[in-house]
Amino acid sequence: MIKLIGIVLSLLVVFGWGTPVMAQSPQSGFTQEQLEQGNEWANEAFAATNQGDFVTAEQYWTKIIEQFPTNAGAWSNRGNSRVSQNKLQAALTDYNKAIELAPDVTDPYLNRGTALEGLGKWEDAIADYNRVLELDPNDAMGYNNRGNAKAGLGKWEDAIADYKKSVEIAPNFAFARANYALALYETGQIEPAIREMRNIVRKYPKFADMRAALTAAYWVTGQKGEAESNWVAAYGLDTRYKDINWVQNIRRWPPSMVAALDKFLKLQ
Repeated sequence: MIKLIGIVLSLLVVFGWGTPVMAQSPQSGFTQEQLEQGNEWANEAFAATNQGDFVTAEQYWTKIIEQFPTNAGAWSNRGNSRVSQNKLQAALTDYNKAIELAPDVTDPYLNRGTALEGLGKWEDAIADYNRVLELDPNDAMGYNNRGNAKAGLGKWEDAIADYKKSVEIAPNFAFARANYALALYETGQIEPAIREMRNIVRKYPKFADMRAALTAAYWVTGQKGEAESNWVAAYGLDTRYKDINWVQNIRRWPPSMVAALDKFLKLQ
């Protein structure tokens, strides 16, 4: 089962890192027609990903890899589509190839770390995130993801430090803020956690994760009206929060938050 916290996969442009898809070097040996075809496939792959059709996305990335086998972005993106299908070992193979082709680019390490987390290989994931932060000390996602992996090891104080750093670098990184709030709650810092959750919801009123978290936190403190109100919003935005197994094993809330939400759901 994939275990993800927050937005962790990084999609890459195909024929360059941070450049338009068509920015392949003229010396690459590819014709303009081939590049245009690759561009079209990439657009189709991204469109399929946006629609949640990861099988189709994988098929397009495979076509691109067959045509452009040394394109690291295509390998990394196919790995993403495989992670989204819970094909974690196959995804690792793709990320390994992407890293072989582009050892100094952060995204394949970030994405491989996610797959390793899904396999419960927390220390290996942390090693990949450490590499990301060596390459780019201001990579907010690297800190967030490393916090997730440390949380997987139960190192909540270390996770809090990473989430806090992530938010300092990218104040609008909503999931890093959410993870920070959840980790505060797990370490018994209930009031600061709830305050952070409220602040997040004030800024992002349609953020289902924090609506559900406030539901759980308010419920166990006896604020049932507030809990019910937030639940109406959370469930209307994302019905998955009614599935405690999803919350625990996919979204990967901390144990105390899972227990709090479970108490609420059992009385619904």
